Parts: sequence; C-alpha cells; structure tokens
Amino acid sequence: MTATTVFTLFEAVARRRGAAPFLHVLEETAAIYGIPSGDLSYGEMLTRAEGWAGAFRAAGYGPGHRVGLLLQNRPVLVELFLALNSLGVSIVPLNPDLRRAELSYQAEHSEMVLAIVLPDRLEEMQAAVSDAGLATRVITPDLPVPDAATPADRAELGSLTECALLYTSGTTGRPKGCILPNEYFLNSADWYATTGGHISLRPDAERMLTPLPLFHMNALASSLMGMIAVGGCLTLLDRFHPRTWWDSVRNSGATVVHYLGVMPAMLMGAAPTAADRDHAVRFGFGAGVDQKLHAAFEDRFGFPLLEAWAMTETGNGGVISAHEEPRKIGTSCFGRPTPEVEVRIVDDSGTDVADEMPGELLVRRAGADPTYGFAKGYLKNPEATAEAWAGGWFHTGDIVLRDADGLMHFVDRKKNVIRRSGENIAAVEVEAILNRHPAIAMAAVAAVPDEIRGDEVAALIRLEQGAGDAEKATELVAWALEQMAYYKVPGWVAFVPSLPLTATQKIQRGALKDVVSETMAEGGFHDTRAQKKRQV
Repeated sequence: MTATTVFTLFEAVARRRGAAPFLHVLEETAAIYGIPSGDLSYGEMLTRAEGWAGAFRAAGYGPGHRVGLLLQNRPVLVELFLALNSLGVSIVPLNPDLRRAELSYQAEHSEMVLAIVLPDRLEEMQAAVSDAGLATRVITPDLPVPDAATPADRAELGSLTECALLYTSGTTGRPKGCILPNEYFLNSADWYATTGGHISLRPDAERMLTPLPLFHMNALASSLMGMIAVGGCLTLLDRFHPRTWWDSVRNSGATVVHYLGVMPAMLMGAAPTAADRDHAVRFGFGAGVDQKLHAAFEDRFGFPLLEAWAMTETGNGGVISAHEEPRKIGTSCFGRPTPEVEVRIVDDSGTDVADEMPGELLVRRAGADPTYGFAKGYLKNPEATAEAWAGGWFHTGDIVLRDADGLMHFVDRKKNVIRRSGENIAAVEVEAILNRHPAIAMAAVAAVPDEIRGDEVAALIRLEQGAGDAEKATELVAWALEQMAYYKVPGWVAFVPSLPLTATQKIQRGALKDVVSETMAEGGFHDTRAQKKRQV
C-alpha cells in the first residue's frame, strides 16, 4: 500500500525495522533535557505513538483540529507528531525562543484547540492564550489529554490532509502560517531517499545528526522524513554546541550531518587536531557556508558540504541542491534544478533575465500540479498566497543568477529581512513590539553586518522623553528579552531625536539604512549583544 500520510509511511517502516534504532539521544542532550539517553527503536516509537493516538481519539480529536507543541527537540514531539497525524490532527510546532506576545499571536492565528508545552512554560503559555481571549487548553505531556472543545471534521485522511502549520519568520510583517499537507512531508521523504549523487542515503544504514529545530522544515520535513524513508536513525541535538560538536558526531555514529552557514565558520575557528577526520560522516547538507572557508573545511574534515536552497513554502517540492559535480566550491553556487523543478529568473518587470544577470528566483513543480510538494498557501491570507503565486510561479523574494553552465548562485534577499545565524527576522515585527514600551515614542530596526552571525539587529529609538544612554539601552533590551525571541532583540541600540519617515509617517527603509550606517560609523550605538541569551 502506498503511504498517504506521514503515519502510514512510518508504520510500514516500523513494522519492518522493529528493534532497529529510530531516534538516538546523546548523553549530553539527555542531561540538558532531563530524559533518558540511548536509542529509541522503531517498534517502541510506534507503540508510544499508538498509545498517544488512543488517548486523543478517545478525547474526540481529529481532522480540523490543530495542536500546538512547545517541546524543543525532545522525542516526545516526534511521538505526538506521529500520533496526531494518524488522526488527521495538524501540529503547530512552536519555537521555544518565542515569548508571550509572539505565542499569543500564533495561538490565536492558528486557532489551536490544545497546546502541549514543557512544565516551565505552562504559565507563560496559559497567559499567552488568555491574552488572545482563547479557551485553548494548555497541558504538559504528563497530564491527561482533555476532551476536545469542538467536534472534529468528518473527513477522510489522505495526502492533502493538513499535517502541520509552520510559521515563517515574518520577514515582511507578522509571521505567516504555511499550511503543509501530508504530501509535503511524503515528497520530502522521497526526495531525500532518491536524489542520488553526493546525497545518497543507504537503506537501513544511515545515522543522521542535526542541531536544527523541529519547528523548522529542515529538521521536521527533511531530516526526520529522510531517516524514516530509508529506515535510518536520527540524532536530534538541543542546539549547536561548537565545543562538543565533534564529540556529538562521533558518539552518535553520524554518517550525515545537517548544518547552517554559521556552523562551519565556528568549527574552523578551532585549532586543527589529529582527530579532525576521526568520524564516519559521508556528507553535510545545508546552506550559507562561508565561500572562503568551504574548500578549507572539506580539506580539513574530509567530507563535502552540499549547499542547497529551499524555503518553508517550497519544501523539497522546489528544492535546488549542489549534489552533483561541479559544485563550484568557493562561490555562492547551490547547484542546478532537477527535471522535477522549473525555474525562472526575472527582473522587476517580470521579464526573464539573461545568464550571469541577477534577478528574482521563481520556482514551481514541473508537471500538471505546479504546487506539488509545496505548502498549500498561507492560513487566513489568500491575498498573500495569490501574490506569492502570481502568474503560476512561486515568487521567492531571493535574488540569484544562473551562470553559463546552468548553475545557480545566491546573490541577495529582495525582502527587507535581517538574517541572524540562520534565523530570518522581520524588522517590522521587532519594531511593533518595541513600540509597546511606554518610554519609546518610535523605533526603527535594520540589519548591520556581524562577523559571526551574518547580520545583527540594530535599533534606532526615539524616546518619549530624554536623550537616552547606555543604562537606558540595557533596560530596554532586558524588557525586550521578555517580549520576543532573544535573537530578534536589538544587539545595537542608538537613541535619536528623529527618524527618517515618509509623508504618511512610515519608515523610509532606504534612508534608514544610511542613518544606521552613519550612526554606527560615528560610534553612536550602544552594544547590547552580550545581553542576547536564550531565556531559561
């Protein structure tokens, strides 16, 4: 039987693999999370998922329901994902770095009927739900499943049943909810299992290590589904730890690792050792490696870093990757489209540009359904969905060029976005939260270069009263850390008497960048980067 849902695919593999390891928890991760270390087999995961499914079924959950999960990278999130998927319930994985105002927005927008969170986040999530005026129940994984507040839809489960709602980083405003059906995840599994070239997963033999979070499509749709597809074992770290990374690689027996661009740079910063090649890794898969370090990394550590391009909206339905030679190491090359993916590169008028000329990347699936494997739109935002798919092509907002050999190169981002350590941050979202502070008359946010993280968040702030100083900057950042994810909080703060505004009192983004650059050059910013730490 061909799988039509994530659960039916997993169930078939689990029945075949039985006692083989499915998830591996390293001792360091177990200590951080306070959970057992070691392997969790396919059979045991199936038993746990079926147990959860029985409890949810008895409580009335089914198609049309969404359940929020704020559980970090713990195995219980995977258990719940499989269990809820078997019933047609969609999950809403929540970024643990989100704070009260952000959680409130996502709870309200998604209309989640239940949120399952870690004990130390219970009160905060309850407050966030209350702020939104919702009746959503909030529980921890050790509490009984409450009865569903609303009846489930009477719908047959299939490949187009909603499987997850993943939120974008909100690069042009508030985060948008991407509706991801089972098809999205099943296509990701097929892609990873069959792509070939340097991306060659061996059946029943691979062990993958990823420090990336399950609230991103990379870990949830690529890593998890890739390992299910080939009967492999996945090791999920709580996050990237540079000092212990190679210990994690060796202790997990990883044959494949996933990365973000900041990771190779940090690893190359350590002194070479005789153990640099003491590992079993066959390839790394990710994006954004420093061009100057790419070749040196591969030479030192002995495996290729395969650059790729994708978005939450495209999933692996529109992925492009450098999994075949030539990879043009030392450039921004991310490969060429496979026959399943069609691309255009256009100028601002929508006209195709010549090779070697930059333009916006448009993508779609080849064949009868251009959206196959893609997100099925933005929740409650048909206008944004229609705009993204104008003319039958998905408009990515990324500027690329195609060279004379047909290989794609990343140039820049068209949208107004700050990209810090792999996280996309919307300036307008940060501004909206800062502007809630009673001492702030208006805030404007832009990116400034950061040697380690790519971009850092810089804020120009006009106060209601006074000129502001280092103490005030520290105070405002401390407040902001309680309101939003730490990485969105300004790492540089400057107090200004006025901001560049349009006639309608909107921020002039082009002029803002000039003011930020001039203020930085003049030493007018207070450095608050040391305050930016994950909130425990």
